[in-house]
Amino acid sequence: MGRYAVFISGPAGSGKSTLCSALIAHANTLGRNVHLVNLDPAAEHFTYTPTIDVRELVSLQDVMSELGLGPNGGLVYCFEYLLENLDWLEEQLGSFEDDYLIVDCPGQIELYTHTNLVQRVLSFLAVSHSFRLCQLYLLESHFVDDVTKFFAGTLSAMSAMINLEVPWINVLSKVDLLSRGTVGSTSSASGTSLAARRSLERYLDPDPLLLASSANASTNPRLHALNAAVVRLVDDFSVVHFLPSDANDEQSVGTLLSHIDHAMQYGEDEEPKEPRDMDRFEDEGDGPGDEQEEVERDFEDLLSGRSGVAGAGGIEI
Repeated sequence: MGRYAVFISGPAGSGKSTLCSALIAHANTLGRNVHLVNLDPAAEHFTYTPTIDVRELVSLQDVMSELGLGPNGGLVYCFEYLLENLDWLEEQLGSFEDDYLIVDCPGQIELYTHTNLVQRVLSFLAVSHSFRLCQLYLLESHFVDDVTKFFAGTLSAMSAMINLEVPWINVLSKVDLLSRGTVGSTSSASGTSLAARRSLERYLDPDPLLLASSANASTNPRLHALNAAVVRLVDDFSVVHFLPSDANDEQSVGTLLSHIDHAMQYGEDEEPKEPRDMDRFEDEGDGPGDEQEEVERDFEDLLSGRSGVAGAGGIEI
């Protein structure tokens, strides 16, 4: 099999670490060898212990205290330091053959939209180590309660997609937290009405022209020309679509994982399994044994014309 890496990105608070844990738990039930990789120098807590942790190389807290940088500048410095020390990452990746990496990324969206730092890490994995990659971009579902916020999130997702140039899935996260009576959840456990689900579907495959009127209704008329320009931009590219995700719903996580597998063509280069050893079964008294030998003798008799087995219509073969 090949090597696979799923990068989980998105704004701070969008549920990246929670989704990482849910994907790992579900993949483990499928018998996959999954590892968590932390690329967030500011991370503090994980449900699963990271197998590879960038904080062992550089941490945001140390950078801020020693260099006097703020959180944003510190994160940029941490990624620049990582790129200057890719031999460390190469050493960490050395033993991971035929494995599935879930990569938890920082929540500073400028790393994806305004710099090429993350893109260079992705290129290193894809070109130098033959990883098949998929990028998940999470947008919190509460963004759909405000059309202007939703357009802002859509623009950030589109900008990151164009900048990183890898197989991409946009995810509307935390749909289970949407309250009843508003734009609702797709989770069956939430009891959300059919009307609310249909309302949510407007945002999963958004038509910017239809959403523009709602944006104009909630903004100053002086901004309507800007709204129209944003709508045209999103509509011209027409690349942003969302999958709903509830990290607490096994079916939702399974559906998302199947989309990830499809994007990376997971398992398509898997080697065929070796046939089971018939002699071992005979020795253990655990398998076909004598029955297999009898079938082989009958087949040899058939080929030599000695068989008296009747075929269709009672005619002997």
